[in-house]
Amino acid sequence: MYLVHARLAMPADADIPPDVREAVRRALRPEDRVEHLAVHPRAPWLTLGFFVLADALGEAEAHAERVCRRLLSAVPHLGAARLVGVGVPLISEAFAPSSLRD
Repeated sequence: MYLVHARLAMPADADIPPDVREAVRRALRPEDRVEHLAVHPRAPWLTLGFFVLADALGEAEAHAERVCRRLLSAVPHLGAARLVGVGVPLISEAFAPSSLRD
């Protein structure tokens, strides 16, 4: 499982609805293979964190991008949003578990 962030730009005059997480969650399908969804609204940005089941990092990122592009048209709250990036968030070495630093 991989955590993949999709960063969305919202129009400057758009309010991010408080129920956006629930709207996105309802639009997810079993075939999306999203085990958990995190939503980080910080106008004018909205970050969707998809915990995606995948065998490899590249596969997880590509899959999350496809899911996000579908959600942009399926979720009315995201209608004015523009996808600006998809990727696994980088973790600073200071915060990485020691097993990853050795």
